[in-house]
Amino acid sequence: MKYFEVTFTTQPCNETTNDVVSALAGEIGFESFVEWENGVQAYIQQNLFDEEALKEMVNEFPLPDTHITYTIQEAEDKDWNEEWEKNFFQPIVIGDRCCIHSTFHKDTPKTEYEILINPQMAFGTGHHETTSSIICELLDADLNGKNVLDMGCGTSILAILASMRGAKAVTAIDIDDWCVNNSRDNIALNNIHNIEVKWGDAALLEGHEPFDVIIANINRNILLADMSRYVACMHSGSELFMSGFYVEDIPAIQEKAESLGMTFLHHRKKNNWAAVKFVMK
Repeated sequence: MKYFEVTFTTQPCNETTNDVVSALAGEIGFESFVEWENGVQAYIQQNLFDEEALKEMVNEFPLPDTHITYTIQEAEDKDWNEEWEKNFFQPIVIGDRCCIHSTFHKDTPKTEYEILINPQMAFGTGHHETTSSIICELLDADLNGKNVLDMGCGTSILAILASMRGAKAVTAIDIDDWCVNNSRDNIALNNIHNIEVKWGDAALLEGHEPFDVIIANINRNILLADMSRYVACMHSGSELFMSGFYVEDIPAIQEKAESLGMTFLHHRKKNNWAAVKFVMK
């Protein structure tokens, strides 16, 4: 699979600017992001690349007093597992209860839950605030015997943890076929047998039997657009965990959820990224 490497130079170069660049680039097909000293490097499959969409993203960048430039080149063929091992992916421990690491990590902390992943180029190692916040929610949730949906599953870390936490069955869905394949590899790596991975979007939910718990770690616009589809496969008492947006986006998310019959329970905040929990009335 051939990739383009787009190197964004951000001014000012800080965590907030780079997070917004990554989030917006993710909405137009980019699937992996690596920070460098002056910005972010992003990777996209060549057959998905749309430079007009990229130009529009840069020209309409929402943060004031920010200047974004970029260069494009074909990504060098590499052993991406080796690149992650050497440079990017370090073990992460969340809540002193869950350790996420890859097969090349040795002497990792012993925790209640141990998740093995080989992320290669996928976004979703557990390091990002949105993923770690949802992991904290799942560590606190009662998932025993529940039917769980993981929308936008990425590497399927959340689906795997849900299974480890006692879920009866887990459905994991992603629109990126690469993520679907990587999810299946990671699920097998953890010797999990009750997760079904599907390629597609929220349209797959039409007519689906109700879920007890739905996880959706995507982005604000997709969540707002697809929430009614989630509600269509929820029952009274079903729980919905959402992340992928900023704290200032909570009112819009809450308004939409409550209009669909849900009750807001609480939110988590990590570096201005938010995770929210709702329950169906």
